[in-house]
Amino acid sequence: MLINCAAYQDGRKLADIDIDAISDYVSKPECFVWVALKDPTPEEIDLMGEEFGLHELALEDARKGHQRPKIEEYGDSLFAVLHTVELDDDDEFKVGELNVFVGPNYVLSIRNHTEHDFRDVRKRCEREPHLLREGSAFVFYALMDQVVDRYFPILETLGAELEELEDRIFAKATPASSRAIIEDLYSLKRRLVLLYQHTAPLMEPLAKLTGGRVPQVCSGMAAYFRDVYDHLQRIVKTIEGRREMVVTAIQVNLGMISLAENEVTKRLGSFAALFAIPTMIAGIYGMNFANMPELHLKYGFYGCIAVMAIADLALWWRFKRAGWL
Repeated sequence: MLINCAAYQDGRKLADIDIDAISDYVSKPECFVWVALKDPTPEEIDLMGEEFGLHELALEDARKGHQRPKIEEYGDSLFAVLHTVELDDDDEFKVGELNVFVGPNYVLSIRNHTEHDFRDVRKRCEREPHLLREGSAFVFYALMDQVVDRYFPILETLGAELEELEDRIFAKATPASSRAIIEDLYSLKRRLVLLYQHTAPLMEPLAKLTGGRVPQVCSGMAAYFRDVYDHLQRIVKTIEGRREMVVTAIQVNLGMISLAENEVTKRLGSFAALFAIPTMIAGIYGMNFANMPELHLKYGFYGCIAVMAIADLALWWRFKRAGWL
C-alpha cells in the first residue's frame, strides 16, 4: 500500500506525485523522490523496481522478507534491512521490517508487519531544509535514527521488569512464587536475546558508514551516521549487561531457594531432636527387663516426665537462640 510519494528539490518539497511520474523526477539530478510503502504486494515492489531501476537481488530480499539486519551496496545505491520491535499488551515482541532503498536521488522505504509509521521522520526532514538538501542520505539517516531510538523505550521497560524481579527474589517467597520468578527471569532473558539478535547484526555494516570507504551516496554524512552508531552501540552494550544481570539473578534466586530449603531442613531436624529425647527415655524404660533401676519407684513416672520436659526445654531454648526455630 502506498503511503507517500513526493518529490523534493533544494531541501523543499515540490509536490506529491503519481507513481508513473517517479522515473521522470529521478532522471532530474537536482531532485530526489521519497516513496513510502506499507506491506506492499510483490507486484507493487516490482513496479517500484522498474521506476527506480533497483537491483534484482535487493528486490528479491524485499519480496521475501525475514532478512537479517544489514546494509548492502549495489553500485551507487544501498539496500538496508532494519528490524522494528514493538511491545504488545503482554510485553511480548512484535517484530517488523523496514527495507530502505537509497540511491543518489531517491529513497524507497518499505515497512512490513509494524504498526508504528514514520510520518514523524518525514515531518522532521521537511522542517530542516538545510539538512534535507543533503538529499537521500539525510533521509536514510533520519529513518535509521528513528528505528534505533525506538529500541530505548523497550530497554527501559525490560529494565524496570528486571528491577521488579530482583525485588521479588529477596521478598519472602513460597516454592510456587520462586518457580514463577525463575519462569519470569527466563522469559526476560529470552526477550533480551531476541532484542540482541535484532540489533547487534547492524553494528558492523553501520560502522562502514561512519568512516573509511563510505559509500558515495552517504558521503558527507559520516558524522550523523556515527551518532546513530553510538546509540546502537549503547543499546547493544546495555542488552549484554542486562543479560548478565538476568543470569546472575537466576543464580541468586536458586541460591535463595537452597537457603530456604536449608531453613526447612534445620527446623525439621530441630523438631526431630525434640522428639528424640522423650522417645529414647520411653524406649529404655519400655524394654521390660525384670530388674531395672527406678522402675518401681513411687514417683518414677513423674521423674521421667520431668526429665523429658527439662531436656526438651533446654534443646528448644538452644535451637531458638541459634535461629533454627
